[in-house]
Amino acid sequence: MELKKSPKADLENKRNIFVQIGLVISLGITLLAFEWTTRVEQATSLGSVVQQDVEDEIIPITRQEEVKPPPPPPPPKVVEVLTIVDDDTEIEEELDIEDTEADDNTVIDVAPVIQQEAEEEEESEVFFIVENMPEFPGGELALRKFIANAIKYPVIAQENGIQGKVYVNFVVDKDGSVSGARIARGVDASLDKEALRVVNSLPKWKPGMQRGKPVRVSYTVPISFVLQ
Repeated sequence: MELKKSPKADLENKRNIFVQIGLVISLGITLLAFEWTTRVEQATSLGSVVQQDVEDEIIPITRQEEVKPPPPPPPPKVVEVLTIVDDDTEIEEELDIEDTEADDNTVIDVAPVIQQEAEEEEESEVFFIVENMPEFPGGELALRKFIANAIKYPVIAQENGIQGKVYVNFVVDKDGSVSGARIARGVDASLDKEALRVVNSLPKWKPGMQRGKPVRVSYTVPISFVLQ
C-alpha cells in the first residue's frame, strides 16, 4: 500500500531546522542561568552577643574515714578470795623476826680484798705504743734478711702467678717471744699460710718497755712475695 502525502506536510524536510532551533534555545537558557546574579541585601545589624553566666561547679570535699583500731581488751578481773576464819583458830605459821642490831660483841666477817685479778689484767694487757718498742736482734735490717731467707715461695702461687704483700700482726711478750700471730691483710691462702709460718719461727725479740717494766706489745710486719 503506498502512502500518499503532500510534500509540504512532510516534517522530515524541516528536521534539521528544528534541531538547530532547539540547540540555540538550550544554549541560551544555559548562558542565562550562568549570568543570573542575586543581590545580597545589606544587613542592618550584626546581632547581639548574649553573655551566658557559667555557674562554678562546687566539688564536694570528701575525707576518708579514719579506721580506729579496736579497743584493747579489758584487763582480767581479779577475784579476791576471802577466807573467813573463826577467832579461835590457831595460826601455825609464825614469823621469826631476827634482831639485826649490832652491839660491841657482834663479829662481822669481812672477805679479804683480792688484788690478783688486777695483776692478771695488767699482765694480759697488750700495748700498741710504748716508751721503748720491741726490737729484733740486729735491728730492722736483720729482720728483713731473716724473713727473706726463711720464705719458701708456695708452688701453687708460683704456677698461678700470685704475688703481693701480706701483713702479719703478732704480740711480743714480756720475755721477747712471739705469740698470737694472725693475718691483718692477706693476699692468697697459700701466701698467708707461709707468712704465718715464717713469723712463728722468729727468734726472741728485745721486749718493749713501759715505765721501766717489760710489757706485751702488738707488732705488725709486712712480708712481700715477688716472683722473679
